[in-house]
Amino acid sequence: MAANGNGDFSFSNTAAAARKGLTKIQTTANGGGAGGKKQSPICHDDSAKPVKAQTIDELHSLQRKRSAPTTPITGAQSSFAPVSEEERQKQQLQSISASLASLTRETGPRVVKGDPARKSETPTVSQDTSHYFTPSIAVSDSALKFTHVLYNLSPAELYEQAIKYEKGSFITSSGALATLSGAKTGRSPRDKRVVKDVTTEDELWWGKGSPNIEMDEQTFLVNRERAVDYLNSLEKVYVNDQFLNWDPKNRIKVRIVSARAYHSLFMHNMCIRPTPEELENFGTPDFTIYNAGQFPCNRYTHYMTSSTSIDLNLARREMVILGTQYAGEMKKGLFSVMHYLMPKRQILSLHSGCNMGKDGDVALFFGLSGTGKTTLSTDHNRYLIGDDEHCWSEEGVSNIEGGCYAKCIDLSREKEPDIWNAIKFGAVVENVVFEEHTREVDYSDKSVTENTRAAYPIEYIPNAKIPCVGPHPKNVILLACDAFGVLPPVSKLSLAQTMYHFISGYTALVAGTEDGVKEPRATFSACFGAAFIMLHPTKYAAMLAEKMQKQGATGWLVNTGWSGGSYGSGNRIKLPYTRKIIDAIHSGSLLEASYKKTEVFGLEIPTEVEGVPSEILDPVNTWSDKKAYKDTLLKLAELFKNNFETFTDYKIGEDNKLTEEILAAGPNY
Repeated sequence: MAANGNGDFSFSNTAAAARKGLTKIQTTANGGGAGGKKQSPICHDDSAKPVKAQTIDELHSLQRKRSAPTTPITGAQSSFAPVSEEERQKQQLQSISASLASLTRETGPRVVKGDPARKSETPTVSQDTSHYFTPSIAVSDSALKFTHVLYNLSPAELYEQAIKYEKGSFITSSGALATLSGAKTGRSPRDKRVVKDVTTEDELWWGKGSPNIEMDEQTFLVNRERAVDYLNSLEKVYVNDQFLNWDPKNRIKVRIVSARAYHSLFMHNMCIRPTPEELENFGTPDFTIYNAGQFPCNRYTHYMTSSTSIDLNLARREMVILGTQYAGEMKKGLFSVMHYLMPKRQILSLHSGCNMGKDGDVALFFGLSGTGKTTLSTDHNRYLIGDDEHCWSEEGVSNIEGGCYAKCIDLSREKEPDIWNAIKFGAVVENVVFEEHTREVDYSDKSVTENTRAAYPIEYIPNAKIPCVGPHPKNVILLACDAFGVLPPVSKLSLAQTMYHFISGYTALVAGTEDGVKEPRATFSACFGAAFIMLHPTKYAAMLAEKMQKQGATGWLVNTGWSGGSYGSGNRIKLPYTRKIIDAIHSGSLLEASYKKTEVFGLEIPTEVEGVPSEILDPVNTWSDKKAYKDTLLKLAELFKNNFETFTDYKIGEDNKLTEEILAAGPNY
């Protein structure tokens, strides 16, 4: 082949080519010929300098760039003696090794940062010891090996770990990580234990109605040792150092040690993520979780009733998880801890949603599952401070968490666009079913469980307020889905009524239709989160009333359930009507309305609300059978009264006056 006048290729039939059966290709030099012709756009030198690597592993190492530390740590001896990066790393690993220390062996395992799959990241005895930490003695098999610590990995790194090593991990079509939580697809409240010692015996709520089931210190230490030994036997563990509470004055440092990338990513999303600067100065955590996941507890151990155990030791500030991989145990375990620690600082911990208007008016939303708490607290005209856990201090409100944990069952883009759009890269979706080829999630499929969930950082919500703090609330909204159909769509509450209904935590669920039963079933959960509170409910209620009175906040009871009859005969109150009611609360216009009092419950109800038919504001008007209405009203009142008997033995104040006021605020018939 020869070049023609334009520098293109041409073929020549030479004898040599013919002998080989192939055409010989010839080229001519471009641009540098005698004629100095212009370089051909087709044939030119496209070569670059070779990569600076001799092996494929070296080439791969060039892909990853390590960020330099951004905050110097000054030594204790002199402000002019900064600690080196090697010393910083060693101190960090010493802290992690101490967290994993056996109580009988006094020292932790030999720990090293990095993935054991990368052999270059596993040191040998002859290597520089600044990159890993070795305890002073070694008296067990686990002490003869290195435990690799995967420390505060990014979502991308955790995706790689989950997909490579954890069966049932996939990337969905929206970019989220789909995982399975194993045999447990929800919390195990009957397997949760709290150490009862000389301090907690007097401070915590024990006995009838309490979620706190006792265990002794020795049993906790047995379970802790079991979890720590299991984690130390693994080739690698995941360690997250993060924060709880967006209020910088009252935040808590937490360390989570887990066996799964799924758990590490879940907590990365749910806790507050430290900046690189904060991480370098993290130090010793205030609370530590040891999550041994699928590894069971010993059922012959005292206080154990199954192979699952979730154990809290408030004195040691530690939590042990054995025999369950459900990630929600970590989130709610830490919430229980906050319910203990915050009231000690005169800060009220709350199981609520929270949003803020453009003018800085804050509203708290309390409600059990199915009451519309998430739907009503997510408002495009208001900033979202948080969807689930909050603190109310002298400064105002703050979100405890750094993420949201949303239910996914029957999720649709039309109904919940913010949640739908938040399920993207970095989010975790638990126990969902997806199409095998496209990986599109079918949120209506309950094959694994009805309790499908998504965990994502709060900044994935477009109108989230970052940082997640706000001024004192103006309105405290208690939501109830009353399937009996006798509570008004909205009631203004006195302080005593707010305490009564806050302690009651009422909603009504529709019974299953398997056996044809359609009778509503009343559900009460103290403080709208009985499973997580540590102190007696009246203590939280008294703190709520005190803060509301001091800040001039108003309490409201909003029924998102039925009207014109109970479930099966009446109709669900339309969501647009409820939104109009909530809007009137936010704007303050509902405070200016005229009110009248209902019978039995003694609730103050407005005579009109803009955009809402006046006839539905008093439920008696919507029932055609007035006798049936009265009978149902008295039935619900009796259920309230029976439930509240659990709390009447607890005295508030020296003269017990506050307790009497709360009781008087309940139904009277």
